[in-house]
Amino acid sequence: MRQQPVIAVVGPTAAGKSDLAVDIALRLGGECINSDSMQLYRGMDIGTAKLSKAEQRGVPHHLLDIWDVTVTASVAEYQRLVRPLIESLAVPVLVGGSGLYVRAALDELEFPGTSAEIRTRLEAELAAGEPLYERLKALDPTAAAAILPSNGRRIVRALEVIELTGRPFSATMPSYDAVYPSVQIGLDVPRPELDARIELRVERMWQAGLVEEVRGLLGQGLAEGRTAGRALGYAQVLRFLEGEWSEEQAMAETVRATRRFARRQESWFRRDPRVVWLPYDAPDLLERSLALIGGTGSA
Repeated sequence: MRQQPVIAVVGPTAAGKSDLAVDIALRLGGECINSDSMQLYRGMDIGTAKLSKAEQRGVPHHLLDIWDVTVTASVAEYQRLVRPLIESLAVPVLVGGSGLYVRAALDELEFPGTSAEIRTRLEAELAAGEPLYERLKALDPTAAAAILPSNGRRIVRALEVIELTGRPFSATMPSYDAVYPSVQIGLDVPRPELDARIELRVERMWQAGLVEEVRGLLGQGLAEGRTAGRALGYAQVLRFLEGEWSEEQAMAETVRATRRFARRQESWFRRDPRVVWLPYDAPDLLERSLALIGGTGSA
């Protein structure tokens, strides 16, 4: 069990997490670990706002560009890769807005196996109108309370895990039971400012060549990628390239979808009482972050 806390810089997209993480790493002799699920993909650079080598300023960055775009994202695989890194680095700085990936790195989070046979049967029952949500409520009320009755995929998964393991699905859901001590810094951006920053970021992505990046990734199987092909910006550009939308429509839809996603990110991280929120534009943001890291040992 490591004694020194893992530093995590979290919050919504376009808040400035990557730059702050590099600043912290430079001051403390740390190394950054990516916890943005889309930055794990090779070639998806512009649309994920991946830092260039120059922007990394000499700080080693881990778990970038490790998957082909045809690979389906796996939090379990990410957890398997990130834990040894955390153990090996003196000052690991986790950075990214994928909440489940941050939790997989820092907290107790189980990933039960799957059974194609059980899942197929449950999906058939769901399609036939069987009251699976009521069944879940009876078997695991805690899990049912956390899952929308309309979310058939999650209901099926919960029942699959219960049948497969003989344990409640809620026992495998994210908790705040920490594996590592941590200092978690959230970047707080007022919503109107965040909306404006997202719009500007999307405009700059287009100017930087996002459409050309997506076109180049088509030959690598982007459209067939179950995860990468649905990523923000990439999914919208694909619809433009397929002739379904105009380029202006694709750009506007990217802004709208990213704003919606940023709200979900913020809601996720706000629920975690360990996250300490700092104003993203504070002139002394780095000093305040370092004071949290040095002054508490955990957040």
